Amino acid sequence: MKKTLLCVATAVALSMAAPLAAKDHDRCVDDACNIVALLDDSAPGGGGSVIPAKRLGTWGIDTAGMDTSVKPGEDFFAYVSGNWAKTTEIPSDKSMYGSFLVLRDLSEARLRALVEGYPAGDPATGGDAAKIAALYQGFMDEAAIEAKGVKPVEPQLAAIRSAGDRDAIARLMGRSMGGFGGSFFGASVSDDQRNPDMYTLYLSQSGLGLGDREMYLDPKFAPQRERYQAYIAQMLALAGWDDPSGHAAKVMAMETRIAQAHWTRAESRDRDKTYNPVELGQMAATAPGFPWETFFDAAGVGTAERVVVRQKTAIPKMATIFADTDLGTLKAWQAFRTVDEAAPLLSKAFVDAEFEFRSKFLSGQPEQRPRWKRGVALAEGTMGEAVGRDYVALYFPADAKAKMDDLVANVKAAMGARLQQLDWMSPATKTEAMAKLEGFGLKIGHPEKWRDYSALQVVNGDVFGNAERSRRFEWDYRRNRLGGPVDKAEWGMTPQTVNAYYNSVKNEIVFPAAILQPPFFDPDADPAVNYGGIGGVIGHEIIHGFDDQGRKSDGEGVLRDWWTAGDAAKFEAQAAKLGAQYEGYAFPQLPDMRINGKVSMGENIGDLGGLTIALEAYRRSLDGKPAPVIDGFSGEQRFFMGWSQVWRTLWRDDALRQQLVNGTHSPGHIRAYAPLRNIDAWYEAFNVTAADPLWVAPADRVRIW
Repeated sequence: MKKTLLCVATAVALSMAAPLAAKDHDRCVDDACNIVALLDDSAPGGGGSVIPAKRLGTWGIDTAGMDTSVKPGEDFFAYVSGNWAKTTEIPSDKSMYGSFLVLRDLSEARLRALVEGYPAGDPATGGDAAKIAALYQGFMDEAAIEAKGVKPVEPQLAAIRSAGDRDAIARLMGRSMGGFGGSFFGASVSDDQRNPDMYTLYLSQSGLGLGDREMYLDPKFAPQRERYQAYIAQMLALAGWDDPSGHAAKVMAMETRIAQAHWTRAESRDRDKTYNPVELGQMAATAPGFPWETFFDAAGVGTAERVVVRQKTAIPKMATIFADTDLGTLKAWQAFRTVDEAAPLLSKAFVDAEFEFRSKFLSGQPEQRPRWKRGVALAEGTMGEAVGRDYVALYFPADAKAKMDDLVANVKAAMGARLQQLDWMSPATKTEAMAKLEGFGLKIGHPEKWRDYSALQVVNGDVFGNAERSRRFEWDYRRNRLGGPVDKAEWGMTPQTVNAYYNSVKNEIVFPAAILQPPFFDPDADPAVNYGGIGGVIGHEIIHGFDDQGRKSDGEGVLRDWWTAGDAAKFEAQAAKLGAQYEGYAFPQLPDMRINGKVSMGENIGDLGGLTIALEAYRRSLDGKPAPVIDGFSGEQRFFMGWSQVWRTLWRDDALRQQLVNGTHSPGHIRAYAPLRNIDAWYEAFNVTAADPLWVAPADRVRIW
């Protein structure tokens, strides 16, 4: 995954995405961690046909996928989706499957029709279409890539071999911010949490190829560590590095020391502790042992006045590790990280090695994704908004936005009503909370202004070079804004992304076009299902402004404490109670694994609060009239079924393990029922009693928003 993403907002990603590989970020979309026929059948810019979405059932619920032999209070996931789970197989090119992946497959097929329809030409003169065609067609020319072998990455390896001292290694680390390679530290440019109108420089811990520190330190992950060390040796051998096994052992030992220095994921979520501004010239004194000036200059951010250090006690320890580690190990580590990142763009030996370890071994994915899917991902990941323009023209009708506007307004009004009714919050904090809610921004569907890719150089047949130049293009785009005014109109996701997010520094919620489809949203489906689906999602994102970390910013997006001490204590007590509830869920296939309640806290609060206010909004939408009964189901039953259906998820065991270790979202099949256990109306709708396994006594139910 690129270090510099198209997504720059501080997002709280809704999606329970595929388990995170080591090169992926966690919940944050950016490193600062501030942040789912009107036209004919010709795709804009080329050929291809329009691919429609499909409604589930006749009114929004896949009743054939239910298992009504299971009582709702026994297993609500099975009640709503039991037959679906029994009859659905995880595709061989996936490590998990569910509602999100169904829509992602749809989005992927639509993008393929677009991308394959763009005519080939001269990327220098043919505009965005020719560039996208060159990116895709170059990747699809497997024979040409195979013929090049390791050659595309040899200049990078030669630069690593010639590095004569640690200063040269630090220079390579800085350059890797806009290219291939590794760094102990991640530099990024994002909205300043204390001054949201300006961009600032952030510095975060990095350097672990296995992801979370626990993968290195917990005894139960010994098999993963053993296989990872073998993978390091394999990649070094493919790169032609001398003594690959010996160097792999040293690299593994060094990364283990880095893991010991790292903050936990829970600590790195704490926005109070991760905003530590340091003058750039003081970094040598703050974290001695690392050539900071060389690093920042090589990254192109050396003119910054200051940097916000996120993990202030980890960074100095990591600088010491850099100073203590022999040059040969640092060079071998940099070589490994370079070929590991570049592997998907190289010959089959590299592609297979990377897949076998990262996808098959770590996540249990049996087969490699078809090449066309990887080619679409490369083109779309490089020029996402250019493809997005055409996607929107085909797949986002104006009436969908209008109906979403109404839904959001209703859910937002319900949140306001809930705030006013809270008996645990003081008037002073309520006033601030209402001001924050009033200031919420909203983005639906797609950006009003699209990215300009004219400066991106794309060359026919140069797959690796195109990827390298695109990384530099993205990094230059970000770093050149350092110290300048924030672009408030910018989006952190492309329209074709099946996801949603809340941005704390912009105090906004954002819903890309691709998530506004069944089962999340169907303009013609039963309103109760829509309120349970996309309404719950809207509520989830609104609540992120008031979860354990989002609540620390005010209505202007400024990181400050606007709570009374008493209110904060009451909130934290309920949040801790919710965390303990989630940590109690067992996974029979993985008896030694549990949800980390502190890491997933924001998402769990988002689910519970979001569903609570969505239910309030649904009730308000009835305007005092009784909800109709459909196929024997009441309105509130359909509401809760709509929520659960969204979180249909099947896991491979290894993928579930990776999600529990590296992810910040509770697994989808847990999200399908866990928040409902704290909502009185669910018990009433389905007659759930104390005799049922999912029963939580009223006094023990968590009530926050």
